[in-house]
Amino acid sequence: MERGNPTQRPGKRARGTGAGLGAWIGGARLRTLPLAISPVILGTAGAQTVSAEGEYHWVRALVCLVVAVFLQIGVNYANDYSDGIRGTDDHRVGPARLTASGRATPTTVRNVAFACFGIAALGGLFLAWRTEQWWLIAIGAAAILAAWFYTGGKRPYGYYGLGEVFVFVFFGLVATAGTMYVQVLQVTNDGWLLAAAAGSFACAVLMVNNLRDIQQDRAAGKRTLAVLIGHVASRWVFGVLALAPYVVTVLFMLLYPNALYSFFSLMLIGPAVLITATAVRAKELVLALLLTSLGSLAYAVLLGLAVAFGPYLGVAESAY
Repeated sequence: MERGNPTQRPGKRARGTGAGLGAWIGGARLRTLPLAISPVILGTAGAQTVSAEGEYHWVRALVCLVVAVFLQIGVNYANDYSDGIRGTDDHRVGPARLTASGRATPTTVRNVAFACFGIAALGGLFLAWRTEQWWLIAIGAAAILAAWFYTGGKRPYGYYGLGEVFVFVFFGLVATAGTMYVQVLQVTNDGWLLAAAAGSFACAVLMVNNLRDIQQDRAAGKRTLAVLIGHVASRWVFGVLALAPYVVTVLFMLLYPNALYSFFSLMLIGPAVLITATAVRAKELVLALLLTSLGSLAYAVLLGLAVAFGPYLGVAESAY
């Protein structure tokens, strides 16, 4: 397979043919947006356990949602751009990308990614201003840089098997704990557990996505974790990541009996694990990705409601 030149000028990669709205919506990869919404739900639920009675910073929660969603869309467009100009997406088996297909110029895709990052940055500035916690700006900047350098730059960390690590940190821990912190200015042990659950789902989605593209990524020199550990191990790792959040559910059931209902999300996650374990075609893994993403949202809603509205038994601060 002939690889694209990572150093070639983006403007010479392809001449855009005027991508329509549908192509841009496809490029935003809406199936991944539940991964941005879930941490905000869980972080807000965690905040409710320690907030004063009747106190609810709904504006801050909404801004957190804007930041998370536009950061997710931004990283999707950034990946489209960076993988496109490198030639990584030239023979992909999933949905066609804007850059690689030539439906939009690389420069346009890159600028749209930057615009999304800009909106997320403005939301982050608002939260730093409202909370007077100016150090949050550094966290936001780190999140944007991590989003860009996943596949961007000369040595993208996503090409060296580190994607899951950064996804767990920024789309799990930072997103969930950050949502909780800007509302109540603290993160409890419960909050960190919720953050770990969100991060585990995000890593699972990335793993099944990279499992789908394992042959193409290997040929293009993109050494994702799936490429490094192979088909069989990747399927096992996906199963562990997708099911790990239910350990958190068991812990929360000690204080929040209604946390039991989050097991209903296994109606989506369970089939995703089975499909991934037995899949032989890329289409099956695309379905597993969608089910996992939607399952993470269902989990967040069900567990979030249980945590936010109780009943809260006892006076312990955490679910340990």
